Amino acid sequence: MTAFLVLLGALTLDRLFGDPRRFHPLAGFGRLAQGLERRFHADSRLRGTLLLTVLVLPWVVLAGWAASLAWGWVVSLLVLVLALGWRSLDEHAERVAASLEQGDLDGARAGTGMLVSRATDEMDADGVSRATVESVLENGNDALFATVFWFLVAGAPGVVAYRLVNTLDAMWGYRTPRHRHFGWAAARLDDVFNYIPARLTALAYAAAGRMGSALRCWREQAAAWKSPNAGPVMAAGAGALDVRLGGYAYYHGRREWRPSLGPDPVPDVAPEKASEDGAASGAARIRRAMALVDRALALWMAVIVIGVSFVVLA
Repeated sequence: MTAFLVLLGALTLDRLFGDPRRFHPLAGFGRLAQGLERRFHADSRLRGTLLLTVLVLPWVVLAGWAASLAWGWVVSLLVLVLALGWRSLDEHAERVAASLEQGDLDGARAGTGMLVSRATDEMDADGVSRATVESVLENGNDALFATVFWFLVAGAPGVVAYRLVNTLDAMWGYRTPRHRHFGWAAARLDDVFNYIPARLTALAYAAAGRMGSALRCWREQAAAWKSPNAGPVMAAGAGALDVRLGGYAYYHGRREWRPSLGPDPVPDVAPEKASEDGAASGAARIRRAMALVDRALALWMAVIVIGVSFVVLA
């Protein structure tokens, strides 16, 4: 019951206040990881695994010790509030949607660049919209649903372990020459952490949207995506929203074609420049994705409340 109240309080605080404006512990952790990578990097799985352990394990132990104290629920609440990114995700996505509505493509590109790791400076309005929807769906899992899952499973230490590994995966988990071997541990551990939450998120997206389409897209398209966890999340989300995702994107200076997701295939050609009507529909598409995440969270909370009720009444 305490865990449920802490979860409810953390979601409420995150929705009311969002992330700290001046300093966020995850940003500080990222800077620490960058500094240690510059000092100790080597093209080695062992080196990457050791550095990940040094960066993550002490914080997990500290969180476990602090959460075991008499006022441990306060520590758990603080950790969870700082780990959640519900309001922050909405704010970033809304900034892109508003820029598209106003015809400010450069502003929309800049806003999208804060959400994704790919190059955005040559995106048209449709590309900006698709990239933002993909980010909303995927980060809905990472910054919200998986964080809630690991809190319910392992408390504050679980949240810390998940979010720090997830941050390192976002930094090191790419198949670039520098990180192909060094980032192996971060990428694989993040896959393990996200395996169950991603599928629960995909199921929630399906239940909160066009279920038949979402389940079909998940079944038929998710396996083609290079990430074993992002595939189900984004395929189910695309089907639930009845939108097309995937297509061309620029990663680390290379133009890559990504498998089509959604009810209709994305044409295997570079898209035309979108019209003003396309920009407006792209803004609406982004807001529909944000609403889907909110409905999926409501379903999660309903299931959690039912589970808590059974425990209390048993």
